Amino acid sequence: MRFYGLTLLTSAVVLGACGVEKNASTTDSAATASAATPPAPSGASTGAVGDNAGGGAAAPITGKTIEVRMLQDAQGNYKFDPADVTIKPGDGVKFVLVSGEPHNVAFDPSQVPANGKAQLSANMPTQVSELSSPMMLKPNESYTISFGEIPPGKYEFHCTPHLAMGMRGSVTVQ
Repeated sequence: MRFYGLTLLTSAVVLGACGVEKNASTTDSAATASAATPPAPSGASTGAVGDNAGGGAAAPITGKTIEVRMLQDAQGNYKFDPADVTIKPGDGVKFVLVSGEPHNVAFDPSQVPANGKAQLSANMPTQVSELSSPMMLKPNESYTISFGEIPPGKYEFHCTPHLAMGMRGSVTVQ
């Protein structure tokens, strides 16, 4: 029994240390992503796991940028506000952490239309895994995704830490 407790404690310390290091780079990358409207070009790697995993060139935002707030409401529900947005090709979506952190924006790779997956990946700077943004930990942190050169279709996303609590949304590209 002591062995299992010691193993659990050691694992928690190791994971915690990894999380601290990852969070430091996440904060920097989220700030970098929010400072620039278009995502970094594919040649500008930040060293993050899955950074521009699609391998193609990132397409800049050429239209308007829609803001989606990530929050926990007064009833304790975690949600994107608005949860569902409709945009035109070339528009961008800026996800802003309001409350209830941590939050991220993740697309299920198996649910993304095949003809848009590589470009979506290229348009998502500093991914921590396939089609998944870094965690945002502080209010007003943001993550912007260009939908430039993304084919029309519905792109469903979620917040990984709050997926089980129904924090989901979608971007429909016309």
